[in-house]
Amino acid sequence: MIWTIRSMFFVLLTSLTVWTAQAGWGNGGHHGGQGWQQQSLTVEEEEQLLYLREEEKVARDVYDLMYLLWGLPAFDNISAAEQRHMDAVLQIIDRYGLIDSAHSQPGIFNNPELQALYDSLVAQGEQSLIEALLVGALIEEVDLQDLNEMMASTDNGTLMGLYKKLHCGSRNHLRSFVRQIENRGMVYEAQVLSQGEVDKIVDSPMERRCGAGGSGRSR
Repeated sequence: MIWTIRSMFFVLLTSLTVWTAQAGWGNGGHHGGQGWQQQSLTVEEEEQLLYLREEEKVARDVYDLMYLLWGLPAFDNISAAEQRHMDAVLQIIDRYGLIDSAHSQPGIFNNPELQALYDSLVAQGEQSLIEALLVGALIEEVDLQDLNEMMASTDNGTLMGLYKKLHCGSRNHLRSFVRQIENRGMVYEAQVLSQGEVDKIVDSPMERRCGAGGSGRSR
């Protein structure tokens, strides 16, 4: 699988102006009953889960810091949603008996690329409120692109349900950040996804419920 960290770094370097337990699997592949057997994970799927856990932590930790710096409630609200995303991923990690790789301390990451990414995002977001909002939108675009790749590479119903819920949440987060940016007189331009993909998301309304069967919250 091709991760998009390098794309994120490129954006940062070339343009510095720029939920709950239900939030997981949407019953994908699990219909109850004694005959049900959990699908095993491939090595790639295991790596995706562990990576995703820390990727969601990058978002949460950046938004926590941006809220402390700028006091904008959107950062606090979306950070809480990212914590729910982290919890949902952790439940799947535990369900499959994997070892969680996420560090408990904010701003610390076991994956060196994610550590460097976090440091770069914070450096940009500290410059101004608009830069912090651009960082938020960038994070959500990258999350969406990574989730697109994860969904395309698995037929595991449990993982697909999780990824769909996270994707829905990230769409809402992107809408929120873009609205904040454009309310400040700036026209938002896509940073990782195509402009058409971003416009399709932000021009559609907030999604109240995410995931299979309409269960769970959108954030």
